[in-house]
Amino acid sequence: MESVSVAMRTYIESFKRHLKDEMNCSPHTIRNYVSDLLQYEIFLIDTDSSSRNTFMEVDHLTIRRYLADLHVKNSRSSVGRKLASIRSFYRFLVREGLLESNPLEGIATPKAEKRLPKFFSVDDIFRLIEAAKGEKSTIARDKAILELLYSSGLRVSELESLNLNEIDLSEGMVKVMGKGRKERMIPVGNKALEAVSEYLKCRNSFGHVRDEKALFLNCRGGRLTSRSVARIVDKYLRRAGVAGHGSPHTLRHSFATHLLDAGADLRGIQELLGHASLSTTQKYTHITTDKLMEVYDKAHPRAKKG
Repeated sequence: MESVSVAMRTYIESFKRHLKDEMNCSPHTIRNYVSDLLQYEIFLIDTDSSSRNTFMEVDHLTIRRYLADLHVKNSRSSVGRKLASIRSFYRFLVREGLLESNPLEGIATPKAEKRLPKFFSVDDIFRLIEAAKGEKSTIARDKAILELLYSSGLRVSELESLNLNEIDLSEGMVKVMGKGRKERMIPVGNKALEAVSEYLKCRNSFGHVRDEKALFLNCRGGRLTSRSVARIVDKYLRRAGVAGHGSPHTLRHSFATHLLDAGADLRGIQELLGHASLSTTQKYTHITTDKLMEVYDKAHPRAKKG
């Protein structure tokens, strides 16, 4: 089955170039696609060689066996994403004339579980940001990251890719490259602007600066990665004693939920988050509705249980 691996790696490289040059996908998105395809490649190599599982000869049965294998170890949303990666890959091969048909045609994507986004309370947010105390340059950087994630509701991939010239401290705005390479301008709150300003004073102390454009640097002077940002957030959540912990994306959910609780317009929140569809933003209304019902049940005289 070595030929499967050799051939697939060649086509994956071509697919990567297609995602970058033609689809304008972000590095984060490309990494996810490639990771999903390499996992699929391992399955094909490990599958019994007597079946029709050579890379260019997979059929519906092989795909369904792979889906069954995925369902054992992954959530439905993860399975759906991995299936979408493979579907896009085969669609690319058909377009390039390397395959006659897409073996995933007719195979439905599993419906994702309907989960309400997790978010922090306002008190938790304050404790989280206040946990970043000290004189070290890394702490100044970390506080700027926490403030900016919550102040502007950025995706971690958007924060990771920020360049110095994309945040305007005088105007209080940040230019973000979102999903589908769509740019948007987002306001930045005063506290976040102050934190970023303090960080910029010591930015050049991060070793030999290897990425002059990057806003946030690691200790070696390179661009900070999404994984590093996640570790930073987790560290201060633990330090602040915030129950349940969370991720950079939980700060994004908190940003949207707190705006909606304060009376912000749903369309405005959609623009700030960079959602292509309003239905994606509407999930936050379920959170506020649940909160409203909880308050009602506790406070209304005729709602209380006797």
